[in-house]
This record gives sequence, structure tokens and C-alpha cells, in this order.
Amino acid sequence: MNKKTLLRAGAGAWIWLALCAALLLPWYALPDGFDWLRDAGHMAGQADTASAWYQAARYQRAWLWAPLAALALCALALRGNNRRRQGMGLAAAATLGLLVLLAGGFLVGAGGWTLPAAVSAALPPAAGQAGFGWGALVLLVALVMLLANGVARLGYFRGDVFVACAVLFCAALLMLFIALPVLTMLAGALFGEDGALNLPMAAERIFNTRIWGLGCLGAGRACGVAWNTLFLALATAAGTTVLGALLALLTERALVRARPLAQMLATLPIVTPPFVVGLGLILLFGRAGLVNEALQQLFGIEPSRWFYSAKGVWLAQMVAFTPIAYLMMRSVVQAVAPTLEEAAQTLRAAPMKAFLSITLPLLLPGLTNAFLVGFIESMADFGNPIVVGGNFAVLSTEIFFAIVGAQLDQGKAAALALILTGFALGVFALQRRVLGKGSYTSMSGKGDNGIPPRLPAPVRRLAMGLALPWLALTIVIYLFAFAGGFIRTWGRDYSLTLQHFGTAFGLAWEHGPVLTGAAWDSLWTTLRLAGGAAPLTAMVGLLIAYLIARVKFRGRDTFEFSAMLAFAIPGTVLGVAYVMRFNVPPFELTGSGLIIMLCFIFRNLPVSIRAGAAAFKQIDASLDEASSMLGASTLTSLRRVILPLLRPALVASLVYSFVRAMTTVSSVIFLVSAEHELATTFIIGRVGNGDYGVALAYCTVLTLLMLAAIGLIQLLVGERKLGRRAIAPQAARA
Repeated sequence: MNKKTLLRAGAGAWIWLALCAALLLPWYALPDGFDWLRDAGHMAGQADTASAWYQAARYQRAWLWAPLAALALCALALRGNNRRRQGMGLAAAATLGLLVLLAGGFLVGAGGWTLPAAVSAALPPAAGQAGFGWGALVLLVALVMLLANGVARLGYFRGDVFVACAVLFCAALLMLFIALPVLTMLAGALFGEDGALNLPMAAERIFNTRIWGLGCLGAGRACGVAWNTLFLALATAAGTTVLGALLALLTERALVRARPLAQMLATLPIVTPPFVVGLGLILLFGRAGLVNEALQQLFGIEPSRWFYSAKGVWLAQMVAFTPIAYLMMRSVVQAVAPTLEEAAQTLRAAPMKAFLSITLPLLLPGLTNAFLVGFIESMADFGNPIVVGGNFAVLSTEIFFAIVGAQLDQGKAAALALILTGFALGVFALQRRVLGKGSYTSMSGKGDNGIPPRLPAPVRRLAMGLALPWLALTIVIYLFAFAGGFIRTWGRDYSLTLQHFGTAFGLAWEHGPVLTGAAWDSLWTTLRLAGGAAPLTAMVGLLIAYLIARVKFRGRDTFEFSAMLAFAIPGTVLGVAYVMRFNVPPFELTGSGLIIMLCFIFRNLPVSIRAGAAAFKQIDASLDEASSMLGASTLTSLRRVILPLLRPALVASLVYSFVRAMTTVSSVIFLVSAEHELATTFIIGRVGNGDYGVALAYCTVLTLLMLAAIGLIQLLVGERKLGRRAIAPQAARA
């Protein structure tokens, strides 16, 4: 079968899939799961669940004939052997089908036309419709793929159908689930309560003194919340990047025997709900914490609330976000070829000089990516400032109170989110400028069986002096936090008990095991949604990273920034944006488990992209070229050559996306429903009721469960095989 036949067969398969979706699948029904298949015969004739052709013929929704006509035009375009004519026909027909399908979805709502009343009155009446269902979604995907087939036939993306499909599909996902809801939310900053454009009000929202605190710098006055957020983010990003890099160097090149313990402790803060870190730090450094009590007893220093300030927020963010930098830097450190440093030392370069001139520059992509993610994580953080911030206000907490507080000012929240987006855009541009067009490749097709050299003494001492105390602090924090699950009543009765675990995860036997604990339902729901979101996040993230690193196309910078936009705003705002955008047709998802899974995927997507981008910068493009010259397709090259070298990045992406989905709070707190309660919302409810023992017991179970999941992921994915000899323990200690 020649290449033309394969291309025609691929486009034909998408046409048949779209046709089957339009004829068989419910056009408007989008229930969780696929239980509707059992009642497919009954649902086929219902107004809300019938297929596209039945809706158009029986319920006077004539606009649904247009996508079916577009499929017929796509089939006609495949006739003949002229590749360019096929491309023009496919692109035109698919574009027409997409435009008509989306226009019909956005212009016709549940009550008919969604246009202004004057315009709707001049049009014939339109039957109302619900949001898109499985039939419409499959048809949308098929039309995007047919458009990509047409574009590839016209010579774009070097005629590579896989690359064209990947670019257009990922771009459609980013537009629909990131750009559209975020822009809908941010547009609210420019409009008044009456819905009319109001630029003076927008200027007042953005430039008022509470936000910027004009004249505060150097005047001894408190800065505005924007400056608080910016300075905190810069301090957190710098600290987590340095600490994460030192910890990665330590575990990969020095602490050989202690590496498993160090790696487990380094990833512990990321596998627990965010309020566990805050609670542990309060027990240590709060007004009634052990540190203040010890200072009072030993030195007579009265307890104070110093921890409930910018210092406490910074310390909490350092504990919470350093593991992200570590996971990203670990794969970058592993990818640095030892032979480069060996060559420098062979030329009589001192170990420190070789490290500064060879190793450190090769770590630059990882360092800048870790800094960018740490900066955006700090700006978007809501849990730590609200718990330990005290009077220290940041933009994320201001947005929360603007949305759910007494203000109920969505325009103000949108203005604050706009400022956060501007900060993120500035750091993103700075990161691009720092990397520039430099080359950081350290893995090529040549063999590399060198031994990673030991760290220079100054670097090793610095890493030991900073990383080891951080690991010790991590142990202390979690010992105190987890102890609460075994204490009967914290602060009054310190006797040991398992009662809290029984309340949350109790079991009984009535003709078989019965789950009697109150937390089981939320645990299964969270595992199901997080387990489904994690592999999708990793696959889409690494695919986007490949497109950014290896494929040149117009709009690539906009494409990359759209992918990072989800981290540029607080999770609370993203959740509210999802509620606002996906609460009405054509994409009506609110109240379902699908909207929670989508929020998981696109909230955590940037870390997967940054980890993949850093790894791709270290893999020589000649590997792709050699595979292509041997006749392999782009998909085969990715699967057989590139993916095995991306295993550390894949592990980092899977671990991070799964763990963050299991422990996230701010981005989903507005999306949960009675049928889809998550673990974190259950814990927050228990904390609100003062039931700290059950809440901490649940946190302990979650932590153990996620540590086991991380071990399973690493076992299934495996380590990257680079053909290097293992570093000897004696060399590491030298």
C-alpha cells in the first residue's frame, strides 16, 4: 500500500467515524460514563438524546444538516489523485463544517436564539437546544482531523499528516479549555454590572492604590497586593529553583546509598494535601507552636505571630513547591553527558571550573523552566496565603474574596486575574530571552558510558548544607501532621487511637465486605477522576512539548503561551471560569465528573510541558532525522526513539499530574457536586466542623496511597537507559 493510499484511507476513516457519530450517537446527551448505551434504543427518539440526523428531521433543527453536508463534501474531495486539490477540498469542507457546527452551538441556546433581542426578532424562531453530546464532540474531533489532513496535503507542516493533526488538535484543546474560559473571565474586567463596556471602571479596578500601593517602596509603608505577589513569587521561584537543583545534584551524584530515602523525602510534600504542610508548620512555628514555646522557656522571649506574615507564606511555599523543581531538575541532571565533564578534566580543568563552564550551562533550560513554574505556582497559590498569611494579602486571596466574599464583584476578580496574567507573561518572555537560541544538547546518537563525576567540594558542601536541613524539616513537619490522625483530641487528650481511621474508612461484614466509612465515596471518585486525568495530562503535555521543541510553525509562541496560561491565574479563578463558560450551551459540563477531569488536565498541563521541553532541549535532533532517513514515520520515531529517552520527564509528568489532581483544592472547589465529592473537599468539610482527627487520618491514607502510586508509576515506566556505568559509592563520598 503506497503513501497516497494510506493518506486517503486515514482521511476516509475520519469521515466514516464522523458519519457514524452523526447517525448513531446522542447529539446532546453527555452523561458521565456510558450507561446510556443500555437504553440507546429508547433514547434514540428523545428530543434531548437523539442523533444529529433525527434532530434535524424530526425536531426542526435544520442547522444540523450542514455538518452532514460538510462530510459529504470531504468525501467528494478525496476523489481523484491530485494531492493539492484534495487538500483544498478537505480544508474548505472541514472548515465550513466546523464554522457551521460551532455557530449553531453558540447562537442557539436552551431558549432559542442567544443574539440580542432586536436581532432575534428579525429571525425565524429556533428550537432551543442543550449542550453538545457525544455525537457532536466526535464530529468536532473528526472535522479537526480532516482539516489537518487537508492542510498537510497543501504542503504545510512539511506535508506530515501526524504533525498537522497533532498541532491542530492540541491548538483546539488549548483554545477550548484554556483560552476560551480564561478570556471569558478576564473580559469581565472591562465591563460594568450592566454588561456594557466601561473603561473608566476598568481603569479604577486595575490601578487603585490597594492593588499597587503607590509610593510604598522605600517609604516604610505596606506595599499593594500586586507588589506583595510579585516579590513573594520571585523569592519563592529563586529559592525553590536553587534548592531543587542542589537536591537533584545531591541525589544523582553524591548520596548514592541514601538516594531512595532522599528521593522519597523530596517528593513527600507534593503527595499530600496542601493544608498538611500549613498545619505542620503552624504546630512548629505558630504562636502556640513548639519553637515559640521553646524560645519562651529557654530565653524568656514572648510568643509572637511572626509566622503569620510574608515569612510564613514564603516558608510554606518553599516546602510545598521545591519538590516540583526537584522533579524537573532530576531529569535534566541525569541527561548531562559525563563525557563532557571528563573531557574538560582531561584538559586539566579544575572540577569547579568544569562544573561552572560545562555542567551549569547545560542545566540552564531546567533551571529557567523550574524558575518559571515556581514563579507561576507561587502567584497562583491560594491555600498557603489563606492559612498562614495573616494580614499579608496577595492577589489570589483578593480574587477569592472578590468572588465568594461579601463583595461578589466578578469584575474586580477579573481585573486582578488580568494583572496576574501580565506578570506571568513578563516572566515567560524573560525566560525565552535568557535561553535565546543557545544549544543545550547533551544526548546524541553516540554512545556514552561515562561515569558521572563527583560534585566539586564547594558545590557538595553547599548542597549538603541547604538540602539536608530541608529534608530534616520535611520529616519534622510530617511527623507532627500525621500524628494528629492517631491522637484522640489534639490539645486536650493525647491518648493514641484508631477511631478516626474507622470513622473515615470503616469496614463491616454483612454477607460480604461493606464499606461503612464516610470517606470511601470521595476516595473512589477522586481516584477515578485523577487516574483518568494523569495519563492524558502526560500524553498531551509531552506531545505539546515535542511540537514546541521540534516543529516550526507560525504562532508557535502563542501556542506555547496558551498552554502555560492555566498556571498564570489562581486555581480559584480557573474553576470559576469553567463554571461561567461551561454552564451554558454549547459546552454544558457543569455538575459532571468530566468538567473536574478537564480542570485536572489543563490545570496541570504546564508542568508536563515544561518538563518535556527541558528534556527535548537535551536530545539531539539528529536522532529524529536519522530515524526519518531510515524510513520511519514521525509517530514511529517518537514511539521507538524519543519516548524511551523521555522516561524521567514522563515519570515527572505522571506523578505530578496524578498527585496534584488528588490533592488540589482551589481549582475544583466550585466544580464539585453532591455526586462528585472529592477527597480534599471532604477534608475541608471535616476541618470546618472541627473534626481534625478524621481530616488528618484521611491525609495520612492519601499520602500512603500516593507514595504507592508513585512507586508503581516508576516501576511501570522504568528508568532511562543511557548506557552509563554506575557511580561508585566511594567516588560519591570522595
